[in-house]
Amino acid sequence: MSGHPGWEAVIGLEIHVQLATRSKIFSAAANRFGEPPNTLACPVDLGLPGVLPVPNEAPVGMAVRFGLAIDAEIRPKSHFERKNYFYPDLPKGYQISQFERPVVGAGRLQVRLDDGEAIEVGIVRAHLEEDAGKSIHDAYEGATGIDLNRAGTPLLEVVTGPDMHTPEQASACFRQLHSLVRYLGICDGDLSQGSMRCDVNVSVRPAGQEKLGERAEVKNLNSFRFVEKAAHFEIDRQIDRLQRGLPVARETRLYDSVKDETRPMRGKEQSNDYRYFPDPDLPPLALGEAFIESVRSTMPELPWDRRRRFLEEYGLGGITVGSRVGLMDGASLVGKELGKADRTISIPGDDRIDKTIVEYDADRLTRDPDIAAYFEEVVDAVRRAKRAVEDGGDQDGREATARQAKLAANWILGELTRHLNQEGLDFAKCKLPAAALGALIVRIEDQTISGKTAKILFDALWEGAAVGADGRPAAGGLADALKLVDGMIEARGLRQLSDSGELKALVAEVVAAHPQQAEQFRAGRHKVLGFFVGQVMRASGGKANPQQMQALLRDALAQGETAA
Repeated sequence: MSGHPGWEAVIGLEIHVQLATRSKIFSAAANRFGEPPNTLACPVDLGLPGVLPVPNEAPVGMAVRFGLAIDAEIRPKSHFERKNYFYPDLPKGYQISQFERPVVGAGRLQVRLDDGEAIEVGIVRAHLEEDAGKSIHDAYEGATGIDLNRAGTPLLEVVTGPDMHTPEQASACFRQLHSLVRYLGICDGDLSQGSMRCDVNVSVRPAGQEKLGERAEVKNLNSFRFVEKAAHFEIDRQIDRLQRGLPVARETRLYDSVKDETRPMRGKEQSNDYRYFPDPDLPPLALGEAFIESVRSTMPELPWDRRRRFLEEYGLGGITVGSRVGLMDGASLVGKELGKADRTISIPGDDRIDKTIVEYDADRLTRDPDIAAYFEEVVDAVRRAKRAVEDGGDQDGREATARQAKLAANWILGELTRHLNQEGLDFAKCKLPAAALGALIVRIEDQTISGKTAKILFDALWEGAAVGADGRPAAGGLADALKLVDGMIEARGLRQLSDSGELKALVAEVVAAHPQQAEQFRAGRHKVLGFFVGQVMRASGGKANPQQMQALLRDALAQGETAA
């Protein structure tokens, strides 16, 4: 492996998914985050004498939903077992879980890496269990507080096979599962609140050896970056020990993100240490075919299906385009090529366009269902405003859709994401309505404003965006958005200079003021054109139409014209 020739890392994940149900898994107690300590604990969750657990239907349906998404075996009969161990925040002294016959059996997950490659990761099982409470170590000096609100919260534990060999693959797998459970609507995916927690099992072995090395488990990682960094550290640590003739202990470790290191937590238990046995209070969980089919009938569009549709419907990606598509200000907005090109889309009957599509944009847009939905709202707003298909015919309409989609993707993944990051907001709290961004793109497309002034306008739209009490954009339609954007363009004097006579005079003035550079251009040093572009842009206050301006500059310089 890279950095350690002669060695191979083997990585598997155990991911705890907190299911987004209204009640807990075996009781009617509310399943909510952020309530005062110990206000959501009930006798069933605490295992007090005289109470019995009763499984709720919602967590079971969510587990089946997940199993169907990964093409897994859905067991018609599964069992709940008691997993016996002692933690201060585990009031019953055991956890109700599944072991021998979990509800979801073997499945598979396609994981796309940042370089565009894909790997298949086997899912060994996904089982239902209840969560424990929470120990709070920093609230009281010299003491640990116990909050049992989380006790009984439904979890789906997803166990992968040891199918990954780099930290980057492990991180990508965690990210793909995070995306999937959000698309399925079974988890909010809030890593900061512990809605998903990842345990990383790492071992190393000499390259070519079949037998697995001794593994260490790094517990409770709550970010994609921490998964990657913890795995890197563990691989280095274990190889270093083996090279020095020291054994690797089978143990559970914690990751310290400040020191970027793992440290021992406790010895790792074997499965028989937990003394699993069927829970005598719970009968086998029997699922009828009708129940499974009812879940199947409500399955949403999955992230990989949406990604495929975005590529086919919108021609998304970094696009290398011919002259008909490259109409926007700043060719990089439309012509930027990112990632690995692995797909070509041609438009029949139009030889003027050659689009090489990479899948970078589609990957990023479809990771988060909120981003994907917002993107489609923006493109729909632009389509409705431009009426591209109806006005331009089918071929021009598809060309326009690809161009508009690429612009929308660039603005969402660029400026919009930058503003969200600066304010520490998740995309779900985006305060700019999709219609407003759509209206901005319409005015870029019809060359009312340039790309440079569009950024000024975007900042103003962001700062002035109205939000409701829930932090979401205040309601507003496309017509209102266009009216708002047009008013801001006029009020700020941002309209692009496209009058050919005025622009020609401005170009002539700039060329006349720089005779030395003009002679350099005529002598074949065409790179000096960039200098003149900058001078005209400065003279016009950044409002000159780039396409018209560059054409006029070339004419003026080539012909030696210095006056209109």
